[in-house]
Amino acid sequence: MGFPPISSLSFILFLFHFHSTISSSHFCAPHQSLSLFQFKESFSINSSASERCQHPKTESWKEGTDCCSWDGVTCDLKTGHVTGLDLACSMLYGTLHSNSTLFSLHHLQKLDLSDNHFKSSHISSRFGQFSNLTLLNLNYSVFAGQVPSEITHLSKLVSLDLSDNDDLSLEPISFDKIVRNLTNLRELDLSQVNISLLVPSSLMNLSSSFSSLSLSNCGLQGKFPGNIFLLPNLESLDLSDNKGLIGSFPSSNLSNVLSHLGLSNTRISVYLENDLISNLKSLEYMSLRNSNIIKLDLSLLDNLTQLIFLDLSSNNFSGQIPSLFGNLTQLTSLDLSSNNFNGQIPSSLGNLTQLTSLDLSSNNFNGQIPSSLGNLTQLTSLDLSSNNFSGQIPSSLGNLTQLTSLDLSSNNFSGQIPSSLGNLVQLRSLFLSSNKLMGQVPDSLGSLVNLSYLSLSNNQLVGHIHSQLNTLSNLQFLFLYGNLFNGTIPSFLFALPSLQYLDLHNNNFIGNISELQHDSLRFLDLSNNHLRGPIPSSIFKQENLTTLILASNSNLTGEISSSICKLRFLLILDLSTNSLSGSVPQCLGNFSSMLLVLHLGMNNLQGTIPSTFSKDNSLEYLNLNGNELEGKIPPSIINCTMLQVIDLGNNKIEDTFPYFLETLPKLQILVLKSNKLQGFVKGSTAYNSFSKLRIFDISHNNFSGSLPIGYFNSLEAMMTSDHNMVYMMEKNYTGYVYSIEMTWKGVEIEFTKIRSTIRVLDLSNNNFTGEIPKVIGKLKALQQLNLSHNYLTGHIQSSLGNLTNLESLDLSSNLLTGRIPAQLWGLTFLAILNLSHNQLEGPIPSGQQFNTFDASSFEGNLGLCGSQVLKKCYGDEAPSLPPSSFDEGDDSTLFGEGFGWKAVTTGYGCGFVFGVATGYVVLRTKKPSWFFRMVEDKWNLQSKKTKKNGGRYGARRN
Repeated sequence: MGFPPISSLSFILFLFHFHSTISSSHFCAPHQSLSLFQFKESFSINSSASERCQHPKTESWKEGTDCCSWDGVTCDLKTGHVTGLDLACSMLYGTLHSNSTLFSLHHLQKLDLSDNHFKSSHISSRFGQFSNLTLLNLNYSVFAGQVPSEITHLSKLVSLDLSDNDDLSLEPISFDKIVRNLTNLRELDLSQVNISLLVPSSLMNLSSSFSSLSLSNCGLQGKFPGNIFLLPNLESLDLSDNKGLIGSFPSSNLSNVLSHLGLSNTRISVYLENDLISNLKSLEYMSLRNSNIIKLDLSLLDNLTQLIFLDLSSNNFSGQIPSLFGNLTQLTSLDLSSNNFNGQIPSSLGNLTQLTSLDLSSNNFNGQIPSSLGNLTQLTSLDLSSNNFSGQIPSSLGNLTQLTSLDLSSNNFSGQIPSSLGNLVQLRSLFLSSNKLMGQVPDSLGSLVNLSYLSLSNNQLVGHIHSQLNTLSNLQFLFLYGNLFNGTIPSFLFALPSLQYLDLHNNNFIGNISELQHDSLRFLDLSNNHLRGPIPSSIFKQENLTTLILASNSNLTGEISSSICKLRFLLILDLSTNSLSGSVPQCLGNFSSMLLVLHLGMNNLQGTIPSTFSKDNSLEYLNLNGNELEGKIPPSIINCTMLQVIDLGNNKIEDTFPYFLETLPKLQILVLKSNKLQGFVKGSTAYNSFSKLRIFDISHNNFSGSLPIGYFNSLEAMMTSDHNMVYMMEKNYTGYVYSIEMTWKGVEIEFTKIRSTIRVLDLSNNNFTGEIPKVIGKLKALQQLNLSHNYLTGHIQSSLGNLTNLESLDLSSNLLTGRIPAQLWGLTFLAILNLSHNQLEGPIPSGQQFNTFDASSFEGNLGLCGSQVLKKCYGDEAPSLPPSSFDEGDDSTLFGEGFGWKAVTTGYGCGFVFGVATGYVVLRTKKPSWFFRMVEDKWNLQSKKTKKNGGRYGARRN
């Protein structure tokens, strides 16, 4: 059957047209196809290189196919030249070399390589060869180094985006060339590029045609030129996070097309008054977080009816939120967090039905959450944390079924967790911690199968953890600490395949710890429960574990396996206050350079301290207190140059004083109490010995000889008070709070937190002899001084009156003579004083704190008189006692080298002549060492004695 004649003609004309179209439309040139394919092959595909994407565009790039049909490739329809390359978010991973085949694509007009990972490649100068480029986007692609000046050759550029490359910098001369040469530039984004050397006045020459300028977080300092705010075509301006940027935002003559304004975290003055608001009618995005807002009438903001995004967080706004905020019905994001707003949330916020994010956290809101918030069904994020909300959590929140994050933590919510929260099946994060919630966890939470973060900590929740929660297979973070949960820890928790953080401390869990079924765990804290049995071996297979805290369970038994040293990423290891036995694994001293905290105290461990601590380790806290460790203190501890705390007390260590520890530059606490240490403590052998030591406790040992004057001279941290009331902790990574067991005001207690202000010197229950040195009066920050139960002689130095922060002074059970210095009367903080069982005489000072001490503070001193001991003093009949040698007005007497002329009169009776001769020799020779060695050796020879009673106060507890 043939075609009619007209139809045949039409068909011929169609074929001719089709042929003409084909002949005028070229396929991708082979050399361009090859260049693109080689460019692709120079990188690997890595999903972590592009966080926001799922499929790389280069997947469609196949050899032998037309490259103009490839994803991300645009060609000129007439010539077939590649003119556009959009590989944004394509998971490219690798180095972009200057000889890359990319630079052979000379006809490129648009190039977008954003959101890839180029491994800190430098931006090649060959980018300057793309003379036809109108758009260049290298955002968030891990470029580094200097931006090449050749970029300024791209004279046709309309849009340049180098932002979010943290290690990229731009020199002022290159910036000046960009402004001068790129006359077509309308959009410039250098956010997070270092331009700190740039003088802001360099921006004054920007073209009046500029429409978008983003310079956030790029180190700009100085006064920002006001004319930039007045550019007539400016649509978007972001100067956020330049803390040193000053200036003033004008209130008139602004661009009437300005839609995006970001001045967060700058010192640019903003006067949000009626004149300014009337000039911002086109504004859609306004971020003034932590800004220099001089004046703002919040009620005026309801005129900005086009606003989509509003951030006024971290300012000093107070009062109530104006109900007129309910008129901003276009808002999708509202952040008023970290201000001083109070009162109740206005119900009118329920009108903002387009909101996807609402953050009112860290204010002083009170009352109940208005039920109208249940109208905000588009919300994906709701944060009301850190306020004073009370009452029950409204069940209407269960209507917000699009929520992925809900934070109601740190309020005063009470009652039970509403079961309606089980409707929020999109939730990935749920924070209900630090409230007053009671009852059991509702089974409905088992419906939240997308949940990755669940925090119910610090409430009053009770009961068992129900098996319905075993459906939370995506759970990565589970925090249930600080509640009243009981029963055994269900085994399904240890079988959750994605679990990384599990914190159940401070509950009432019992039973054994189940074996872990997966190796995903990074953090495990089961401390302060009632768990028993051995530590599961599967814990030592968690190769990514950084924190392991099983402290204070009392009934954890068995030995610490040496397999623990396979945990090479471990930062915190705390197995203290249990019933663990066996020896300390020797590998713990050198298995990892990352370990910060090693706390094995209060167990039944035997053997020796690990003998080898490796160099360049990070250990800050070492606590082996309260075990049965023997042997010596290993000198390799000096390799732990970051150590702040060493507590080896209450063991059976037999050694001499470890002088090598004085070289540790950061050491603040040293506790060696209740061991079998012996010999002299001669004092400083190195410069700045123990200069940062706050607590020095070597009590209950067998040390002998005179008190370590050399150390007293170098304990600089005990000479000045620290008024910052902070607690000692590991600050860089974990926030682990240090603890220590110590005798405080006569009572053995555990400090679960150690104030940075505390200063303690305890040398009690040893065999020290000789006098209390005057130099101890330099330690003016001391709060507790204990020299009791030694064999100290001579007078109580009046220089102790300098210790004005002293709260506890114990000099009991020595051989001290003379009067109680009147200077002690001025120690107004002194709460504990024990001078008992010495040979003191004369009147007890009265007034101030001395009127608060009873007879027990002075018993065993038959020569004392005063109201405290019910013995009357008789003025002239009082014994004639030698005066104290301290002279408050003579610092050289307190701290100097010689004794001064008072040495002449130290003798009395038949020793007067010897005293005069002694004073003369000392005065002329400035305390010669040969003389003191002679006297000290003679004294020590006469004073040798057996160890004191075995039942001395403070013996190690069982």
